[in-house]
Amino acid sequence: MPLFLPLLLQAYDPEIEAVMNRSRRQKQAEVAAAAASPSATRTDGRIPVPAKYAAPFQACLDEATQSPEAGVAFAQKWRIDGGSFYARHCMGFAYARAERWSPAIVAFEQAAEEAEREGEVAQSARLWAQAGNAALASGDAAKARQNFDAALARGMADGLEKGEVHLDRARALVALGEGGAARESLDVALAQAPQDPLGWLLSATLARRQGEMRLAQAHVARAVQLSPDDPSVALEEGNIAILTDHADVARSAWERAVKLAPDSPAGKAAADNLSRLPQAAPAG
Repeated sequence: MPLFLPLLLQAYDPEIEAVMNRSRRQKQAEVAAAAASPSATRTDGRIPVPAKYAAPFQACLDEATQSPEAGVAFAQKWRIDGGSFYARHCMGFAYARAERWSPAIVAFEQAAEEAEREGEVAQSARLWAQAGNAALASGDAAKARQNFDAALARGMADGLEKGEVHLDRARALVALGEGGAARESLDVALAQAPQDPLGWLLSATLARRQGEMRLAQAHVARAVQLSPDDPSVALEEGNIAILTDHADVARSAWERAVKLAPDSPAGKAAADNLSRLPQAAPAG
């Protein structure tokens, strides 16, 4: 086994960074996408916004999308004019658009507290989760875990949304070095959101880090099945293959990661791994 391979099992390496951490911009997009649609009727399982708030909420989101500063100003005025927690929600959205994570966290937390005071516990849970996502994007894993715990404590219904909260909670726990607790949250995430390839990818990565190679192989195979063109999935497939003495599979997977996204963290880590592999013997 090449000497570089034990690096895959150390406390930190480029692979774990590439696989476990999404970019700030990607997480910003997730925080933004989590803003509730103001439609009074929903078909996606999310909680509708009452008609009283729907139009100004949409207008606020539109302002924030075009200009975060304008969105903040709109939200501040609307809050004074009786916008309830929806105004603070939009304020958090606007700050997240600007990647101003500290005020985004505060706005989402305040929105969550106000929603709960108004008896909107389900909305409060969703807002705590958005505060956790903003904290995760800021790099504050401890604050993220605290906010994800607050969301789950408010009794989120079973399904995709609950699974996603557990998934991001697991990411925070990995960053905090709490692998056992991360495994518990990942297991819930896999049960609640089995079609999300990221859950299987993170589970495989964690299993690989903990030396549970059979589990790692099974879960990365599921991630590949669900997302065959994801460079992070290809990177991890190679990592697990090389540690289970399948060098040919590792080479193929890492080459796929490089081809898919050569300038991404996953592509660069895969290229580095390939450079350390012995050259294949010429045919014949």
